[in-house]
Amino acid sequence: MSTSTVDAAAEGILLRQVAYARSGDKGDTSNVIVIPYDERNYEWLRQHLTVEFVRTLFDKVVKGPIIRYEFRGICGLNFVMQRALEGGVSRSLNLDAHGKSRSNLILGMRIKADPPPAGLRLP
Repeated sequence: MSTSTVDAAAEGILLRQVAYARSGDKGDTSNVIVIPYDERNYEWLRQHLTVEFVRTLFDKVVKGPIIRYEFRGICGLNFVMQRALEGGVSRSLNLDAHGKSRSNLILGMRIKADPPPAGLRLP
């Protein structure tokens, strides 16, 4: 991907250039928290990283609701996905029964928007 702002806006900004993520699970619920590298980009993330946007990525594997919780103290957005692990770790034959790869998946999303205020972290 080009490093120019014009090209980045045209192709979409790769989320991993703005934030990092962690994922976890409990039963049949998976969660992914996204935290910007620079807290000045938190409002930009809040605006663009919506439940609807996240649903486009996980729609085929998440059968229940996706709820976004905002953690302003750490500038994080936590997405809790219910009915997301085919019954849970002990019941699923899924290769990633814990959903650990979901943090990497979300970071591969592209956001079609102007660059965030604190800029991008280039891969």
